[in-house]
Amino acid sequence: MAYQEKQLGQSRDNDTSAHSVYSPAATVTCIVTTIVLANTSSSSATVRVFLDDDGTTYNQTTALAYDILIAAGASEVIMGFFPMHNSAGNLAYQQGTANAITITVFGTEIS
Repeated sequence: MAYQEKQLGQSRDNDTSAHSVYSPAATVTCIVTTIVLANTSSSSATVRVFLDDDGTTYNQTTALAYDILIAAGASEVIMGFFPMHNSAGNLAYQQGTANAITITVFGTEIS
């Protein structure tokens, strides 16, 4: 088995739709350990983070964080142990203000 600690994904989208940031490859198990949410705008903004280990449901049933208010220029860090092993699964986010939040995800891939 090979273990690779790495940045799993990063995104800053120009809309308020939910977007997948990371989905493991078919032969990979992943452990997400850190999610950094940075508000790069000049106003407060809300953000939601979802983890659906076997699909693309981005609502209250898959929420890890929901409507977190992040002040302008501030960051929020979510640390934990979030295993993913299904290539259909997704870690996603949705921002309340377009172009406000940059999400960066770190973890370990095991193949």
